[in-house]
Amino acid sequence: MAQVKPMRADARRNYERLLKSAADAFAEHGENASLDDIAKRAGVGSGTLYRHFPTRQALLEAVYVDAIEALGDRADDIAKELPPGEALQEWLYEVCVRTIEVRGLKALLGSAVTDGSNAALTACATHMKGAAGRLVEAAQREGTLRRDLEPIDVLRLAHGVSSAAELANGGRPRIRRYLSLLTEGLRSAEN
Repeated sequence: MAQVKPMRADARRNYERLLKSAADAFAEHGENASLDDIAKRAGVGSGTLYRHFPTRQALLEAVYVDAIEALGDRADDIAKELPPGEALQEWLYEVCVRTIEVRGLKALLGSAVTDGSNAALTACATHMKGAAGRLVEAAQREGTLRRDLEPIDVLRLAHGVSSAAELANGGRPRIRRYLSLLTEGLRSAEN
């Protein structure tokens, strides 16, 4: 097995500056912020940006990896506090809120729930699908969620809810309403 060579100090500084500049640019302009502008803000050339982050997707994921991991961990915390069906709904609410409040996160989460071959390999997809899987399975075992639903279905629907709430300029109250309507339709016929 090949050993990973540690990053030189100057490369590490460039990497950190790129992450900071990208986070600022995504916060200001969303996921379509100019990559050339990000490199310029970081004080490096475009080639340096692309050596560290060969795609926009790779840069988005690097910027938001902590937020994604926190959302995944939050699923487990909520599952300890609430019954399974309620835990799933509360976690989906938090996911929707974060995707609206953190510009650029919605695009990253959207790519995590596509059928594309690269999405399955990303940390974002792994964390989100794993968290959703645990919550969906628990709600199905409880009998509050339809058995024919897959975790990816629920994540895609949540992405749609956050988009609908954003379009309606409704924020948190609109998310609660849309999620309530959605989960009523996903409820098991047994309940």
